[in-house]
Amino acid sequence: MMAGSTQHSERLTRKNALLLLVDHQVGLYTGVRDIDILQLKHNVVALTRSLLALKVPVIVTTTTEKTWGPLIPELTDVLHGVQRIERTTVNAWDDKRVVEAVKATGRKNLIVTGISTDVCLAFPAMAAMADGFQSYAVIDASGGFSQTQVDMGILRMQQAGVVPVGYSNVAIEILADNAAPEAEAVYGALGMPFSTLVFGLKQYYSQVGEKEKSGVAA
Repeated sequence: MMAGSTQHSERLTRKNALLLLVDHQVGLYTGVRDIDILQLKHNVVALTRSLLALKVPVIVTTTTEKTWGPLIPELTDVLHGVQRIERTTVNAWDDKRVVEAVKATGRKNLIVTGISTDVCLAFPAMAAMADGFQSYAVIDASGGFSQTQVDMGILRMQQAGVVPVGYSNVAIEILADNAAPEAEAVYGALGMPFSTLVFGLKQYYSQVGEKEKSGVAA
C-alpha cells in the first residue's frame, strides 16, 4: 500500500469538520494563473457561505498584509464576526495561533483552501496530517501561479495522505439531506442553477403533505 493512503478518511459532517481559509488576499490573487479569477472567487465564497449556513467553524488567516494586501472583499462581506489571524510565517501551521484555533474546535477533519495551492494550501494541509488531522484540500477554491506548480502541489499532498476535493462536493457531503432546514441556503450559496428547483420541489411536497393530512382529517 502506498504512503499517504486515505482509506481511513471518514465522512465529512457538520459535527466533525472545519474550514481553514489561507491567504485569500488581493495581491496574491493577481498572480493566479490556473483558474479564472471570477470562478475562483465564486467557488471560495460559495464554499464559505454554505459551510457557515451549516454552522461549520471557519478559521481565516492572512500573511503579511502590508505586502500581499487585505482579504479579498468578496470574502470579507460573508465573514461577519469571523476574526482573521494575520501572520508572517509561510506555512500557516507554523503559527501557534492558527493551530490553537483549529484545535479549539475539537474537530479532526480539516477542509483547507488557499492561495497558492502548492504552498499556502499544501503546507498547512500536510502539516496538519502530521498532527493527527485528516486534511481535505479544496482544489477548485484555491489557485496557483502556474499549472505545473499546482499539479506538483496536488501530487505532493496526495502522497502525504491529503484528500483532494471540490468546493460543492464538500458542502453537499456535509449537508447530507436535501430535507434539512439548511438545504435551501446551501444550494443558494453554491449558486447551482437547480437550487430554485430544489426549493420549489420542497414547497410542492410540503403542500401535498398538508393536503393529504387535511383529507385524512376530514
